[in-house]
Amino acid sequence: MYGLGGPSFVELMRQALSSTRGGYDLLAPKFDRTPFRTSDDLVARAFELLDPGPVDRGLDLCCGTGAGLGALSRVARVAVGVDFSSPMIATGRRRLAGQGVHFVRGDALSLPFAPGCFDLVVMFGAMGHFPPAVQPRLFAEVARVLGPGGRFVTVTADRPAPWRRSYWVLRGFNAVMHARNALLKPSFEMYYLKFDLPQAIGRLVEAGLDPRVRPLGDPDHPSLRLLVGHKPT
Repeated sequence: MYGLGGPSFVELMRQALSSTRGGYDLLAPKFDRTPFRTSDDLVARAFELLDPGPVDRGLDLCCGTGAGLGALSRVARVAVGVDFSSPMIATGRRRLAGQGVHFVRGDALSLPFAPGCFDLVVMFGAMGHFPPAVQPRLFAEVARVLGPGGRFVTVTADRPAPWRRSYWVLRGFNAVMHARNALLKPSFEMYYLKFDLPQAIGRLVEAGLDPRVRPLGDPDHPSLRLLVGHKPT
């Protein structure tokens, strides 16, 4: 469906009818050949704007097959990726073999790491899987594992105006997902418009992180913003 080696329509439907974790388990071998994977260009732009310099320990949260982890490994002495899907991690290990990265299977809402053990936490393309009700718990975990002066980095966007077609496309997608989850269990959590810029800033503030925002500078997606949350020293 997405070109050579990508998933077929039947495979995508099987994924959508599974569960959040089960869907990614099924999609893992072909995930890197879908548009669901965060692009290397987006990750590169984020790191270029952040300009983190050398850091000691970095975490790619909800790392999937390691789209952000490869870039993280170039600035962090120790680069760790955590994800809930074993097949996604297995695919990432093969893709990043020899780059000295570490993968850990774990739950983003209960991270298997000690407090203050990371200097930099990045997260790309995963916020749609966290409904607003659990986002405070997610960012409490981010703040917990960040050391003093540490930074959390993600990319979000301005909410599209209601008169734009993209707004109604995303609202329509959410309506389909709400209907699917009302009819089928376990649920598949994937929603848009739940972590746009004002909401994202609010979540960081709730977690005790100081938010900073910059345009990502993507000419094809001018609404994208780099969001950095600084943990006080």
